[in-house]
Amino acid sequence: MTIAVSLKVNDGIVLGADSASTLVGLDPAGQAHVLNVYKNANKVFNLRKGAPIGAVTWGTGAFGNASIETLVKDFRTQLAPDFDPADYAVEEIAKRFRKFMFDDHFAPAFKDVKGNQGDEIYTGFIVAGYSSGAKMAEEYQIDMRPGDCPEPRLVRPIDESGMIWNGQPEAIARLVLGHSGGLPDALVRLGVDPTQVPMAVTEIQNQLLVPFVQPGMPFQDAIDLAEFLIDVTAKFVRFTPGADTVGGPVDIAGITKHEGFKWIKRKHYYGKDLNPA
Repeated sequence: MTIAVSLKVNDGIVLGADSASTLVGLDPAGQAHVLNVYKNANKVFNLRKGAPIGAVTWGTGAFGNASIETLVKDFRTQLAPDFDPADYAVEEIAKRFRKFMFDDHFAPAFKDVKGNQGDEIYTGFIVAGYSSGAKMAEEYQIDMRPGDCPEPRLVRPIDESGMIWNGQPEAIARLVLGHSGGLPDALVRLGVDPTQVPMAVTEIQNQLLVPFVQPGMPFQDAIDLAEFLIDVTAKFVRFTPGADTVGGPVDIAGITKHEGFKWIKRKHYYGKDLNPA
């Protein structure tokens, strides 16, 4: 699992994630199971060098024998020859990314998974950035499950700001929304009419929501907020009973209209002193 954040303000989008990655495989009977959780996965990417387009991922960390990181770089290589920096749309790139990732790799890797065997297999992406000539950035979410991957969906209207978090949402949900994801079930157990639960949860959220994201906040503050939310989740999971499935270094990138895609924090498995540019 992981925590992946996309945070949008007027000046741009911040993409951030921890470095934990869950690898899922199939046993001889075709049952899905977790192979391992690693703490050095790369989950924030630039989809075209020099262009203001990026992605962040969460969920299953590999399709067959290929990691998400390698597949994203393969896609970047495939995209490069016909990419026109003066004429492209983030939505179209998101659709091409979905086809490459799901049709060409995810679906074949998990084609033998049936029914509830695939409950542990899920990969999500946010593809975000600026279309050529656009004044505001866009975010598209892609959800992949065995046998199912809808077209990329726009996370929010292009002229609106906000944030979305995926992977292990509990810590941020409690902090931002003011309640746990388990609140609906808790209300039912306390005797609340199940038909009234959605309205009750909405009202509780309206009363307790903390509006961390302000459209006009400076971009550096948006970066700091994203890092804070990732750190909160990692520490929440660390001290919660169960597997430590969020952690490792935090990677953060900022995407703005004029500066494009810029790394804010990024780990490397190689030393820069031994590998000069």
